[in-house]
Amino acid sequence: MKRIMLVDDEENVLHSLQRALRKIGNEQQLLFELHTSPIDAIKRLGEAQFNLVISDYHMPAMSGVDFLKLAKAIQPETIRLMLSASADFKTLLDAINEAEVFRYIEKPWNVSDLEEVVRLALLQYGNALAERLLLNESKLQKNEITPQEFEAKKLEMEEPGITKVKWGTDGSVLLE
Repeated sequence: MKRIMLVDDEENVLHSLQRALRKIGNEQQLLFELHTSPIDAIKRLGEAQFNLVISDYHMPAMSGVDFLKLAKAIQPETIRLMLSASADFKTLLDAINEAEVFRYIEKPWNVSDLEEVVRLALLQYGNALAERLLLNESKLQKNEITPQEFEAKKLEMEEPGITKVKWGTDGSVLLE
């Protein structure tokens, strides 16, 4: 299951985005998480791995560029997309240079263009994972990591967070 986070202060825009991506969501087994608060979205990024984050630029709590910069710091491998009704060149440059945004999508969006950008972003995410797997295989062959470390890294790539265990003070495993 691929996870996509949608962030916009306008709830109707979030639902519209989700509807626009319904077709590709069914094709690729996508799970959408909607957030009207970038602050809440940042907290969630610390809890769960996402393949893709799509954020609006204009939000009251913080700009989309600032949000995506934080998202990049928390989950550098997650692909980031920016939505905006204004096609301001400085905004676009900031998004690309500071937050390393994969694509910039203008509002109102064309559904087929949006679907194509999301497909490309998910493909990019998959390519980055494959590259990381090859790097880890190379490290294993050079004895830079143990077979157990390789398997743990591989498992973590397949199911992010699975190797992170929370322990109780008595040594028990805590379930959430």
